[in-house]
Amino acid sequence: MASDNRQLLRTGSQRLGIPLGDEAIERLLIYLAQLMKWSRRVNLIARDTPEEQAVELHFLDSLTLAPLLQEPEAVHLLDVGTGAGFPGLVLACVLPEARFTLVEPRQKRVSFLRHLIRTLGLSNTEVVADRLEPHAQAWQGRFTHVTSRAVAEPGLFLPLVRPLAIPEARVILMLAREHTLAGIETLASGPWRIAETRAFALPFSGAPRLLAVVCPA
Repeated sequence: MASDNRQLLRTGSQRLGIPLGDEAIERLLIYLAQLMKWSRRVNLIARDTPEEQAVELHFLDSLTLAPLLQEPEAVHLLDVGTGAGFPGLVLACVLPEARFTLVEPRQKRVSFLRHLIRTLGLSNTEVVADRLEPHAQAWQGRFTHVTSRAVAEPGLFLPLVRPLAIPEARVILMLAREHTLAGIETLASGPWRIAETRAFALPFSGAPRLLAVVCPA
């Protein structure tokens, strides 16, 4: 099974134009194994998710942000409500030069994340066991990028992270394709402008995805 998942990661990342090295793939395989083990007793992903589906829907989907993180040694990404580490911890596995802060209020998920960070020896990642709101003002200017898969509605997420966003910051919205560009422009109106969009499909299922990068206007 590990060899099959290794091939899925290698082939899927190549199809996305984000080829992975052997070390990154080995980290992700350990991550996957721990995810499936912990998911038997902790609500991390949908129950009975097959491993091959988890590879695409969680790992490869998270990797799609990597091309947006140029000059990774200068990147500090905040992942709000990271859950089981998607996308932030996946990106930390493949971009060791970048820094990552994962915010997650649910203690069982925090325990999983901290266990995995220790297991993988990731020195570029920290977990904050809390909600974002108590820290938003104090963290202004700390991050180059902010994202989330858990807070799916941009109309709620953008006001939440507005206190963090200095002019140079980039907020990456992970969306399904049904969010049209016109819809994003409406959501991002006022204090935001759209800097970049990327539409693509996941490599095996063909599920449509859209990334929208917005920044303060």
